Amino acid sequence: MSFETGWRKCTWGDISTLEYGKALRDYKDKTSGYPVYGTNGLIGYTEKYLSDKPGVIIGRKGAYRGVHYSNRPFFVIDTAYYLSPKIPQLNLRWAYYSLRNIDINSMDSGSAIPSTSRSDFYSIEVDLPDIYEQQEIANLLSVLDDKIELNNAINKNLEEMAQALFNSWFVDFEFPNENGEPYKSSGGEFEESELGLIPKGWKQGTISELGEVAGGATPSKKNEDFYTVRGIPWITPKDLSKTNNKYISRGEIDITQKGFSNSSVKLLPKGTVLFSSRAPIGYIAIAKNEVTTNQGFKSVIPFKHVGSEFVYYLLKSNVETIECRASGSTFKEISGTEMKRVPVLIPTENVLAKFNEIVEPIGRLTQKCEEENEDLTQIRDTLLPKLMSGEIRVPVEQDHNHPDLPKVAESSAIYQP
Repeated sequence: MSFETGWRKCTWGDISTLEYGKALRDYKDKTSGYPVYGTNGLIGYTEKYLSDKPGVIIGRKGAYRGVHYSNRPFFVIDTAYYLSPKIPQLNLRWAYYSLRNIDINSMDSGSAIPSTSRSDFYSIEVDLPDIYEQQEIANLLSVLDDKIELNNAINKNLEEMAQALFNSWFVDFEFPNENGEPYKSSGGEFEESELGLIPKGWKQGTISELGEVAGGATPSKKNEDFYTVRGIPWITPKDLSKTNNKYISRGEIDITQKGFSNSSVKLLPKGTVLFSSRAPIGYIAIAKNEVTTNQGFKSVIPFKHVGSEFVYYLLKSNVETIECRASGSTFKEISGTEMKRVPVLIPTENVLAKFNEIVEPIGRLTQKCEEENEDLTQIRDTLLPKLMSGEIRVPVEQDHNHPDLPKVAESSAIYQP
């Protein structure tokens, strides 16, 4: 027992076992039923469960092996384990957060495929609070995660609404006419074009008529003075691969003014729609501020009357078309010249203005939720090690269903509401 915290010192093998997942078929395309987890998290749904209660899933095979939590019965395939308590005094939600505080990926059995061995896992030491304190810690961190999930759900709905509106107006041509009625259904006039029938007044054009297409560059990696933690934002396709956010302000590393001045990198204005042109083609985000990118982008700086939101959804809807125009033997890449030539339909300025009038507030709300999630994630990740080590304590007398957030306390101080 730790004299500092009063918590029991033990190993994960003392309090739990890791149970193997099982092979499963026909789960990837299902969207309902019991959740199916693999080493990297949720991967589908099925009609049956392997665990009949909520629980913790731990990656078993792969370069990245995550720790996940299911709040309902679930299935685990054979690339992962699920945690089974050996003692009744183990809160599984607390166990999930405690394991999130461990670098599972640093555990490697040495086989050809990086793997988590059960013996290595069982030897990991853990400071175990009593069951009531476990529950309070889990409740506290769950409040933050629940809010993050709620924001994600809001943004998913907002994105679906905006995409549906884009498709209705610019694919099905049901934008409002001068009387506010759906254009096509109300007998709107159409004209012939190389892209087929298009609404009267619209025209066939190219992406270069919607905005300036701009590339990026990489300052020499041999010069450490060209890179910094905080400088001029510099974004790569890898940065977009790590986030589902629609808006981005900076990547993993910035460049210095010296790096900027000694390369062909270009400063892109706020509102630029970043589009990855290789490895892979099709990552899209909107710049929240001035940024630069590496050469893996052919970004579009929208003309003022066109707007960032319209260009964002237009590019999302044309990823396959753009991929078809790419070339290359090692990997496909769309060149700047070819990106400018991608054919698109260009609506009237009046229709564009009406679309932006509706979609821009949706975008602002999406950005607000994304920024709130960034703050909540930072708070959770700061609290997590302090709560798990006992540096910050939570009272166990309060209502377990409505825990208050702890105030920032001095090291080893006990939080009091």
